[in-house]
Amino acid sequence: MEIIKRAKAPTPGFFKRLRTLGLALAAAGGAIVTAPVTLPAALVAVAGYVIVVGGIISAVSQITVDDSKSQGNV
Repeated sequence: MEIIKRAKAPTPGFFKRLRTLGLALAAAGGAIVTAPVTLPAALVAVAGYVIVVGGIISAVSQITVDDSKSQGNV
């Protein structure tokens, strides 16, 4: 299955929630990194990793397909 078709195919409920969690993590990390106040360097470094992890979770969750619903689309 092509990546575009996978992204458009139905996603299982668990992975929808996981995708939302990943987006929330990425948003929280982005808010910390771009904060207008001075924060400890360790916190900013951890926030950078949180952004990456959130992005990966969201991307993997988006391309997970519910085969029982997508069989008619193939």
